[in-house]
Amino acid sequence: MMKRQVRKAAAPVGMTSENTVFALLSWEGPDSYSQAGGLGVRVTELTGALANAGFTTHLFFIGDPSREGEERQEEGKLILHRWCQWLSRQYPDGVYHGEEAKLRDFNTSIPHYLANSIVGPAAAEGKMVVVMGEEWQTTEALCNLSDLLHYLGLRNQVLTLWNANNLFSFERVNWGRLCYTTTITTVSRYMKHIMWRLGINPWAIPNGIPEWLLEPVDRSEAKALREAIGHDLVLIKVARWHVDKRWEMAMDAIVTLKAMGKDVIFLVRGGIEPYGGEVLGRAYDSGLRVKDIWNDEDSVEGYCRVLKEAGEADVLNFKCPVSQNMLKILYYLSDGVLANSGHEPFGLVGLETMAVGGVAYTGCTGEDYAIPLGNAIVLESEDPAEIVAYVNLLEAQPRLAREIREGGRATAKDYTWDKVIDNLLTKLEFLARRRGMLRGV
Repeated sequence: MMKRQVRKAAAPVGMTSENTVFALLSWEGPDSYSQAGGLGVRVTELTGALANAGFTTHLFFIGDPSREGEERQEEGKLILHRWCQWLSRQYPDGVYHGEEAKLRDFNTSIPHYLANSIVGPAAAEGKMVVVMGEEWQTTEALCNLSDLLHYLGLRNQVLTLWNANNLFSFERVNWGRLCYTTTITTVSRYMKHIMWRLGINPWAIPNGIPEWLLEPVDRSEAKALREAIGHDLVLIKVARWHVDKRWEMAMDAIVTLKAMGKDVIFLVRGGIEPYGGEVLGRAYDSGLRVKDIWNDEDSVEGYCRVLKEAGEADVLNFKCPVSQNMLKILYYLSDGVLANSGHEPFGLVGLETMAVGGVAYTGCTGEDYAIPLGNAIVLESEDPAEIVAYVNLLEAQPRLAREIREGGRATAKDYTWDKVIDNLLTKLEFLARRRGMLRGV
């Protein structure tokens, strides 16, 4: 492999779509095969927003093996690279099936492709490249890329960043090497403070939400769904079945509200984790009537039919995927969305609830955006009585509930992806100036 001759030119003043190319590395992505949690949604929306802002953006992810290996979207500005497809054919059960085999291939093949097919051509045109990795699976590839770029004489053309969305597999990360080669970022001040304990000081760059979430909910559709639910008090929780999500706290709150004579129903959507059986079993043992529901028709009419057919229940467990459009309506019509996690790096469900005009009950961890009784209910403990107290408070003070809904929507406007990208670019420009890639101070 020969070292490249990089054309020397005066450093530009700012970072623009004319002089900067983005490449994002992620395990999850936009394909159904590639989604297992919030990471797929994050990178899909982030890369789409960068492309809409005019930046040529490459997204590398473990993609559906039956789809094209490379696909261009957003008028060619967004290029999807479905990686490890030859392995995904051998491991058809989703992005994390055969993870270790995919990881070995990813770590060796990604750096060479990036260096030769993206960084090299960009450098020849006098452009800089920003490479951003997400979660622990991309750390080794980023380090290998840095070494390769040094060898090729291209390292000063590239900014590399690695983002922590959670604490998953931190024990597998070579922190010394990663911090030496890469700028570390994370999604909240809460995560930043946790990582301080590891001797790491990441840059906090928040998640974002798509602007369409701020569009008004169709009130006639919300009214129809609320009538189909048929209860005075509607609470919702959407989260993985994990102890961090404080499902038992939420279920115990429902038990207490029922005991107080409240006509309450709890709509829940979990994941595939076995802990869900424990949570629902506990609810059943506590006297709650639990029903599983399915729906093949993603429409308001379809959900109205399914909800009416469910009959008498205290907990309705959605066993089917619920689209973001439908969640938007459900969050809006509910009396509260219980995003009451004990450990939440960012808290996207809470922010999505606020965006649509719902009442978010957040924890007190990564939800930097939450202001107690200003735009959300912020829970300070794991005591279910705290949820019950706030439900009763908002029922007694409907004006306060309206003010919280209005405050939430106002806050959410500051977290749309275009605002997040403005924040990201400001920090990238600082890093680029420090590296001599941009003029100015």
